[in-house]
Amino acid sequence: MSRATRLMAGIILILVPTIEYGGYFLLKSLSTPSMHYTDNAVREDLMRAGHAHAGVIILLSLVGQVLADGAALPGGLVWFVRIALPVAAVLMSAGFFLAMPTPADTHPGGMIALVLVGAMLMAAAVLTLAVGLLRNLKAA
Repeated sequence: MSRATRLMAGIILILVPTIEYGGYFLLKSLSTPSMHYTDNAVREDLMRAGHAHAGVIILLSLVGQVLADGAALPGGLVWFVRIALPVAAVLMSAGFFLAMPTPADTHPGGMIALVLVGAMLMAAAVLTLAVGLLRNLKAA
């Protein structure tokens, strides 16, 4: 495992407790009727989506760090992949969470655009990584 992988994996793992806190918040919200979490189905769905996307994409980010070591990409593109994956997780989950700032909102606000930005960033990083891995087949 490269030094860059160890560095980025360490940074990414620091984000895991924030995802755990999100799970605690969701559990507390669901089990405390006075929080009125389930009164707004759209808000409830967005909060769950934000939490789920954060967890899944952080795992993808960790796997991507290891795969980046085997990709035949110039240094700048390897670092793009290494950084873009965890940033995409943050952007997408933030977009879901910030889309409905108050329980009374019935439609997502402008911050939902962060989900699209994060998704495009993730797609670019994953496709770049895939090309780098496939290019390395010729070298083997």
